[in-house]
Amino acid sequence: MSEKSPAEQGIAAGTSMGAAVILVTVGVIQFFQGIAAVAENEVFVVGIEYTYKFDLTTWGWIHIVLGVVVAAIGVALFTGAGWARIAAIVIAAISIIANFMWLPYYPWWSVLIIALDVVVIWAVSTWKPQAV
Repeated sequence: MSEKSPAEQGIAAGTSMGAAVILVTVGVIQFFQGIAAVAENEVFVVGIEYTYKFDLTTWGWIHIVLGVVVAAIGVALFTGAGWARIAAIVIAAISIIANFMWLPYYPWWSVLIIALDVVVIWAVSTWKPQAV
């Protein structure tokens, strides 16, 4: 496996700190999105019916729990701890799946979060803290 250049590592390190900010922000927004889904089922308009349809209240609780976990891992990622990096990759992958399934309720937001989660996975997986 080839060694990454210092410039690539600098970009990955900076993007990893950006990934931590993204995770915290996405976590907080998913938390509030979950609260909106639990409190008022009429807030969201469902478009096309999909096979994997859940009750909106269930989705609300999923987003509340996911939001808290994503934000907590984002805060831990600021330390650069190995476990936080692994957890960030795992939770970003789970967030991709959850937001894919959330597409019928909020399509543009889901696509945006999926794209941000891909950036998080790239940044965290390519960053080697000891190389900087």
